[in-house]
Amino acid sequence: MTKEAAIKVFENQKIRSHWEETEEQWYFSIIDIIKILTNSKNPRDYWFKMKLRVKAEGGFELSTICRQFKLKSADGKLRVTDLANVQSIFRIIQSIPSPNAEPFKQWLAKTGYERLKEISDPEISLDRARENWKKHGRSEKWIQLRMSGQETRNKLTDYWKDSDVKEQEEFAFLTNIIHQEWTGLTVKKHKSLKGLKNQNLRDHMSEAELLFTALAELSTRQIAEAERAKGLLENAKAGKKGGAIAKNARKALEQKTGKSVITKDNYLPPSKNKINSI
Repeated sequence: MTKEAAIKVFENQKIRSHWEETEEQWYFSIIDIIKILTNSKNPRDYWFKMKLRVKAEGGFELSTICRQFKLKSADGKLRVTDLANVQSIFRIIQSIPSPNAEPFKQWLAKTGYERLKEISDPEISLDRARENWKKHGRSEKWIQLRMSGQETRNKLTDYWKDSDVKEQEEFAFLTNIIHQEWTGLTVKKHKSLKGLKNQNLRDHMSEAELLFTALAELSTRQIAEAERAKGLLENAKAGKKGGAIAKNARKALEQKTGKSVITKDNYLPPSKNKINSI
């Protein structure tokens, strides 16, 4: 399970969650929480009626403090689901009469506190990530490349934030431009090549793929800074130029080695790899 789409556990009951990297915070499935707090057989219906009740009582729209992300449902399919961050979940719980409310609040506060510790001391989260990658068989060299590449990525997104680029859709749009320029593949097609679905593409890149991704994003940022790119269109142009630098370097290496930098290899467990190859 990736960090972007994870499972949290409260008293042995699962809560689907989503890590929003650009905001550095967790979002939790509201219907999963409602099911735990109310034992409702139909938490979706409870949530729908609850929104109507709260609006009728005070005119407050609970939907305004929620976000929608695609999460895996019981049937294994990705479905759009209402989620909320820690602060908004506290607000929602106020409208749910339940004996489990207080212990759940304490659990939620602990989850938020652990993240605050990571923010104040980033080494905690870095150590955790390093250990997880080691458990999944990554080499020290690969881990170092993955972590340095993430730092390069963060510097680029920081520039975007300060340059009138909207997060979420526009970040994804620009990322795809850079990626397609240097690889010749969209992010979606690259994931498909590797047999990935919900997994993080970068967690399944080879050392060379990580290096060229970092080169493309480093080049993009430095070009954007030099050109003082603002907004989506100007940063998209910088993205194509930065991606082109990595593309030219990739082609030069491939010509010398006779091997493609872009590979279908991944780090999925053997059983999943076997399924994907069928």
